[in-house]
Amino acid sequence: MRVAVASSNGEEVDLHFGRASKLLIYDYSDGKMEFVEERTVNIAEDDKHQWRKVLDSIMDCDVVIAVQVGLKGKIGIEDAGLKFVADEGPVDEVLKRWVRHFEFMNSAI
Repeated sequence: MRVAVASSNGEEVDLHFGRASKLLIYDYSDGKMEFVEERTVNIAEDDKHQWRKVLDSIMDCDVVIAVQVGLKGKIGIEDAGLKFVADEGPVDEVLKRWVRHFEFMNSAI
């Protein structure tokens, strides 16, 4: 499973989805999270509604984690078949929380 994380500095999940000029890409498989690459998106500081640029840059991902997303961006993410997760804080902690949640939701009852 491929996970995109919106981070301005590579250490914190701290960006709104529509303003995510930098995304950290990870692969999660067999209980292990592996960093793949950092992607940049050309976000114009004064323009609104740039979520499409961000979405286009992560179409190979399954999950995107950012601080928040607007309504149009959320609908676009869902229509593209990705899952949006709202979280913030240190990247490693955010990824650990996501893994715990993912594993819990996919475990046998």
